[in-house]
Amino acid sequence: MSLKDTFKHKTVFSLEVYPPKTAASTKKLVNALTGIKRIKPDFISITLGAGGSQNNNALDLASMIQNDLKIPAMAHIPGLYRSKEDVTAFLTELKKHNIQNVLALRGDRNDVDDPVGDFNHASELAEFIAKQGDFDISGACYPQKHPESVDLVDDTLHLKQKVDNGVSHLITQMVFDNQAFYDFKQRLELAGINVPVEVGIMPCTNRNQIKHITELSGIEMPKKFVAIMDRYADNKEAMFDAGVAYAVDQIVDLVSNGVDGIHLYTMNNAEVAQRIWEATHSLFEATSYQIQHPSIASGNHK
Repeated sequence: MSLKDTFKHKTVFSLEVYPPKTAASTKKLVNALTGIKRIKPDFISITLGAGGSQNNNALDLASMIQNDLKIPAMAHIPGLYRSKEDVTAFLTELKKHNIQNVLALRGDRNDVDDPVGDFNHASELAEFIAKQGDFDISGACYPQKHPESVDLVDDTLHLKQKVDNGVSHLITQMVFDNQAFYDFKQRLELAGINVPVEVGIMPCTNRNQIKHITELSGIEMPKKFVAIMDRYADNKEAMFDAGVAYAVDQIVDLVSNGVDGIHLYTMNNAEVAQRIWEATHSLFEATSYQIQHPSIASGNHK
């Protein structure tokens, strides 16, 4: 079953990991992913550096997830600093490893290198990938607006272009305020963007890490979240528990309100993923049953 079809049958639960830089870290992650297999995520996405410097590490990790763990893998492809030839070569390697799910991204700009020029927008990359074979293409989206967009209208128009060019599923950047996502969904409906949207959830277990990421993305943080960081930043155990609890609370609300899926930014922390799944798996199972048995769920049965 393709990923886009999976959304028709269940509330999706997925994870994101990144390729470790050392052999010891890679071994640790592989062991953790083997243990996480019992969670049965619908897919695991693997990040890739903007310039393609981690191609081999990312490919090896994606292949292990896809072929050894038998969990669908999704490879990230940032396009800004990559040529058409480079992307074509990477897609060829993905096909060899039976990987058909990709996340088409523009990628972050840096102050050192000049963009190649082949893919200045994710929509251009998605259109190119769509012509290269049978890939299930996902795209990123920003409920509170991409930092470089002029306004919400401009942001929505760019997102519609991605979908029109072949993106069949969207994953949000990290969301800390569910209402921001609900407002975003309304904008998508008005714009005629009807593909499934997964909400990206990042458990706040490390204040400095979260602060750095949110400063780069320009996300406006809700007061409740800020209060947690301010109170527990100096207590590692309390920060971990509070961060997981906040993420669980978000997921309960989102799944109860019919979200298409949850994409958990794990930061390679398998313990976080396991804790959250243990606290929420019954919700996913219940809503998936309702999707598969709509007449029973609505009470239209004898």
